[in-house]
Amino acid sequence: MRIIQATLEHLDLLTPLFVKYREFYGELPFPDSSRAFLEKRLRREESVIYLALHDEDDSKLLGFCQLYPSYSSLSLKRVWILNDIYVAEDARRQLVADHLIQKAKKMARETQAVRMRVSTSANNDVAQKVYESIGFREDTQFKNYVLPIN
Repeated sequence: MRIIQATLEHLDLLTPLFVKYREFYGELPFPDSSRAFLEKRLRREESVIYLALHDEDDSKLLGFCQLYPSYSSLSLKRVWILNDIYVAEDARRQLVADHLIQKAKKMARETQAVRMRVSTSANNDVAQKVYESIGFREDTQFKNYVLPIN
């Protein structure tokens, strides 16, 4: 498997798997809006997206992850938010997520980030085990809250 950084040329390859990711979390597919969303992120350089590609077939996307930059006022350093990660159903149990996260971790180091953050649903035991096996720890210092804006 090869891990590469996505560009605008990868939108047609990425969008179907991004739609499946959204559906996994109970959202409606909205393929056109999903593609437009990804295009904006890439065009404006607002996120970094890594793709896991099959070694022999560049048109076979195994998985992706998307990271957003943030900053820590307390440490005065960059933080990367691992906002999205998804592995195609037929590519699971092949360490795709591990490879994507290792690439993200390398990028975080190269950009002198103090940490990466990730969230997942409370009942996603598989993702939690993957994150913990790579070295993520549950935050016990800060409790996170969400304020929905309607």
